[in-house]
Amino acid sequence: MSAATTRGRTARTARTPVPDRLCAEAVDLARAAAEEAAAPGVVGEHVAVVSEGDRVVTHYFECEDPGYRGWRWAVTVARASRAKNVTLDETVLLPGGDALLAPEWVPWSERLRPGDMGPGDLLPTEADDLRLEPGYTGADEPPPNSAVASVTGELADLVDAEDAELTTRPEPPLRGSIAAVADELGVRRARVLSRYGLREAADRWDEEFGAKTPMAQAAPASCVSCAFLLPLAGSLRQAFGVCANEFAPADGHVVSLAYGCGGHSEAAVMPTPPKPAPHALDTVRVDEYSLRAEAEGSSEDLGHA
Repeated sequence: MSAATTRGRTARTARTPVPDRLCAEAVDLARAAAEEAAAPGVVGEHVAVVSEGDRVVTHYFECEDPGYRGWRWAVTVARASRAKNVTLDETVLLPGGDALLAPEWVPWSERLRPGDMGPGDLLPTEADDLRLEPGYTGADEPPPNSAVASVTGELADLVDAEDAELTTRPEPPLRGSIAAVADELGVRRARVLSRYGLREAADRWDEEFGAKTPMAQAAPASCVSCAFLLPLAGSLRQAFGVCANEFAPADGHVVSLAYGCGGHSEAAVMPTPPKPAPHALDTVRVDEYSLRAEAEGSSEDLGHA
């Protein structure tokens, strides 16, 4: 077999088969199926016939529904080998090239924006949230099979069984223990902020109340020397604090130490406005001229003449 013959057979095989004559003529059957799936009057004109394979044809009808502009009803019919009866395969509504489509679906976690949460809303965090990392690991906890652990488990079961109400605060950790150090550092929690979470929060706060804002550029001094600044705890203490000036634009907000406003605690005396320089040419003052002296001088000149 030559290469030319092989290429020719491959081209004929890849070519779309010719629509089956009986399936292509079953327009009424396809229309009836489309109207049964939709409603009378919604199925429009027959627009196309497409061969899907051997003795399998799809008929396309226009959709007259105003809510589905550009969509088409697709009814696929088929015929068994050596059979004369055409049967219905499926009926679907498909979008055309200029169809009106819904926007691509976006997960809720990507649609959420700051300020979207309201009273009663819950925002669960994922287990692999990059902003969080494990906190206190419980190094001081007793081994699972120890006597202390068994007693603790029994007490917990008893509390659950009797539905007891906790009326006393838990005992503080022993001084010098890992739990006490974790309490002091603020990491005795299931999860704490990671470095990524801290950096993300710092960038967000600095963008709103940072040194590059117009308010900070026009301020007489920065927040680092203001008495209304309440420093944060932890590693962010070196760069951020909370404004406690009720008249300041950032009252109750986290501000950068390089931020500033006109409500600085040390801006008690209003700055004296600069005195303008005297005018080189005074255009307001009225110059006085003696008209009598000029008259007498002119009469003497006439007498000598």
